[in-house]
Amino acid sequence: MPPRNEPFHVAIAGAGIAGLTAAIALIHKYPGSIKVTVFDQATELREIGASIGLGPNGLRVLEKLGVDAALSDEIAFRQPSGWPTVYRHWRTDEVIAYDVHHDVPNPRHAMARYHRAHLQRALLDSLPEKVELKLKKRLVGLTVKKGPDGSDSGVSVAFEDGTTVDADLLIGADGIHSKVRKTFVPEHELKWTGWVAFRSAFDASVLDDVEGLPEDAIFWVGHERTLFASRLGKNQYTVVGGYHCNPGDPNADFRDTKWSEPGDLEVLRNYYKGWNPMVEAIVNRVPYTRLYPNYAGIGLDHFTFENRVVLLGDAAHTHGGAFAAGGSLAINDAYALVLGLSYAWSPGSLEKPTPGQIRKALDLYEKTRKPHIDKLLSIIHSGYRKPWEGAETASETDEELRKRIDGRPDPSWLAEHDVEARFLEVVEEYEKRETTKNQEKEFKSPQSNGEAQTKNGIDFEGLLA
Repeated sequence: MPPRNEPFHVAIAGAGIAGLTAAIALIHKYPGSIKVTVFDQATELREIGASIGLGPNGLRVLEKLGVDAALSDEIAFRQPSGWPTVYRHWRTDEVIAYDVHHDVPNPRHAMARYHRAHLQRALLDSLPEKVELKLKKRLVGLTVKKGPDGSDSGVSVAFEDGTTVDADLLIGADGIHSKVRKTFVPEHELKWTGWVAFRSAFDASVLDDVEGLPEDAIFWVGHERTLFASRLGKNQYTVVGGYHCNPGDPNADFRDTKWSEPGDLEVLRNYYKGWNPMVEAIVNRVPYTRLYPNYAGIGLDHFTFENRVVLLGDAAHTHGGAFAAGGSLAINDAYALVLGLSYAWSPGSLEKPTPGQIRKALDLYEKTRKPHIDKLLSIIHSGYRKPWEGAETASETDEELRKRIDGRPDPSWLAEHDVEARFLEVVEEYEKRETTKNQEKEFKSPQSNGEAQTKNGIDFEGLLA
């Protein structure tokens, strides 16, 4: 076998869920023909943060990628009732609604909740040895390089410490305040939604003396505020208070609050005085709280730029954390990107992908993910997250509150989304279009003779293995 040329180099900005999943998926598909480097501005990846949830859509992908620890009951908490979320009334404590799984036959794929640090550790432990992880790398600039003929030839990334790195593809997985996104969409703005979260995660033993503590995660719903409380893996517990106000009010509480700023426990407890005894018992035992103001932005026209840069996760869609879907969306983004790449460029190739193959991969990724994200953003911007326009305010009646919860969107279309199935639909549409135009003979219509389907010598069924 002839020797391989210099490997295709993928640089990933960000060592969060999106970036780590992308790195794992890339090596999973290309164990011998790709170089992956992950850069993060953190000085160390420490166990920080609060809780995070993953739906069936994210868990199925992690299982396929071999991140078995993420599905383990050791770090993941699943509802004993089987209902992903249970909604209770702020005053009466009665169950007023609950979400359901519609098509989740494998219990390992049921909604799971984690301490964020434990999930990140599971991903880090699954990171292949050949992936290079570089910390203390704050990205400050990037340039898409051009060849002598003017075509794109790679990307150069500059860091605050004065170093640079050249890569064939840059994945921007650098979060909601993405520097990569800012480079290509400088006009994109994040706006405070008027919502602030009081977050904490602590050892569950703190609540040992609370009689009748619910086994399930509970979302208590009130006027202008909510309280979420849940067990997590490794005997952890999380409490998330949510307070809503008008972001247009120049004197609104928390307007100038910084991300992860220490919060005042007395303020938190005062917000839930008069709520049902269970809520007060939980809140009065919370050992600390930190503030997280919620920001969101409008949807992007594109997730890919100049055939060499692609955005994943919160960098691609600043949806403001609606439906607690951010983690699974990031995982699905990463997987869809690698599916697109492995369709356009054979994992067995001895050559780097051509600019045309990269373009095809990025196009398939965007067509797979963007309609799904656009649907989510349309729900958010239609008013679902705008309590200051009438819903969830102090003037809301109890009847109106109950109707609001009854009328909430069913999240199953999001939580149970099958990214593989959507990718195959996109490929089928692509092939039909190419066959009609007859521009690329190597893209043939799928055969139906029961044999493995191949494109460019790629086992099509093997793409999803």
